[in-house]
Amino acid sequence: MDEGTWIASLVSAALAVAHVAVCVVALGVIPGGRKPSTGLAWLFLILALPAFGLLAFLLFGSTSVGRKRRAWQRQVNERISAELRSDPAALTAPAGPTLGAVRLNEHLGSLPLTGDNRVEVFPEYAETIAAMTADVRRARSFVHVEFYISAWDEATGDFFDALVEAVGRGVEVRFLFDHLGSRGIPGHRDMLSRLEGSGIRWAAMLPVRPLRGELRRPDLRNHRKILVVDGVVAFAGSQNLIEPGYDKPKNHKAGREWVDLMVRVEGPAVRDLAIVFATDWYAETAENIRDLLGPRAPLEGQRTGRAAEDVSCQIVPSGPGFVTENNLRLFNTLIYGAQSRICLVSPYFVPDESLLYAVTTAAQRGVEVELFVNEGADQFMVFHAQRSYYSDLLDAGVRIRLYPVPYVLHTKFFTVDDTIAVIGSSNMDYRSFALNYEVVLLLESDRVVRDLQGVLDDYRKRSSELTAERWSRRGRGAAYIDNVMRLTAALQ
Repeated sequence: MDEGTWIASLVSAALAVAHVAVCVVALGVIPGGRKPSTGLAWLFLILALPAFGLLAFLLFGSTSVGRKRRAWQRQVNERISAELRSDPAALTAPAGPTLGAVRLNEHLGSLPLTGDNRVEVFPEYAETIAAMTADVRRARSFVHVEFYISAWDEATGDFFDALVEAVGRGVEVRFLFDHLGSRGIPGHRDMLSRLEGSGIRWAAMLPVRPLRGELRRPDLRNHRKILVVDGVVAFAGSQNLIEPGYDKPKNHKAGREWVDLMVRVEGPAVRDLAIVFATDWYAETAENIRDLLGPRAPLEGQRTGRAAEDVSCQIVPSGPGFVTENNLRLFNTLIYGAQSRICLVSPYFVPDESLLYAVTTAAQRGVEVELFVNEGADQFMVFHAQRSYYSDLLDAGVRIRLYPVPYVLHTKFFTVDDTIAVIGSSNMDYRSFALNYEVVLLLESDRVVRDLQGVLDDYRKRSSELTAERWSRRGRGAAYIDNVMRLTAALQ
């Protein structure tokens, strides 16, 4: 055997030993602390493609934002719980379908159920921005703005002008946007330069800047959408702070616009949304602004006629800073408690096993279940992963409604029976459960549910129904892609 052949054999043997070593270590390490489906997906990738799989796992395998931040989040939760135990605005969990959910949320997210809130539903994109702008123009103390994607464009220009005007009259304005979520939007650099001279205090959330020592899993994102004005009024929901075509020429050319829904809240629950903002602001700037929030503000002003009164509301934050998947546990609890009807709206419906069982079990025990999703894709992998669940859902009796292209149904809410609604930033997918910081509102109000049913009536008129017969006609190639993307969805 010549020297070259001997070296090649030695390298091959070393690679084989390394392959076996990686596989053996992976079998004992990767399943720990993960759902079986997630662990199996990572193991499959590493066993099939060791070098690529190991690199992918090192980059994307951990959902942790770090021990320090998780410990800090735990301390914040404990402090909030202690402060709010004697809060006169906090309600005792009511008997009925929300009892278990409210107690669960208090335990996981620390924020209480509050009564005497006023909630107005805003399903129109431009009207939402106009309403937020009007409230900013009335600000006298502070304005706190937090949106996953933000852009200073022709649709949001008046809103940003209102922020600058507020600064000019002595209002403290703080602004958070997700670093990677906003960075890819056209005009982002222009927004940053305009912010620099505006007097608005701003920070990017979860930045990934290795040269500054800011390095983490790059797809951990802060996906929340919150506006709080003076601790008196707040907005939350699914809409980003950007024009509905996301400033992208290809979207404008295709006529693609995002369809969203926000709620305007007045009353004690506003302070809890302010607390969520304050924790995110502290995480990014180390500035404690809790003292600025003040006591819970009682309802003031005249009834608008469009808003629901006497709404019981609980704010539920979730994200990688929590280890308990608060949103997923809440969703499952409410769906298992449903008696007659569930309406789900989620642009990205990629459930884990527990949520899939909750939804299909509800349908199988006679609950009327509707799911509104998009007919087309704005995200290839997620869209095809979602499609892989349609057969399971249709077989269980779930009615699937497809919102037509070129629009992107980005709204995120669901209703249970006639009195319970959950509205916020959270999709029903792996990403929103484990990788994104999210916030949702649990609302108990027959009026809010009626208002949302009116929105659903409009969605229903625009949508087509996916029947089992129609779904059976899809090609084998499409089914293959769907199933492959289903596997990638579990790679967390």
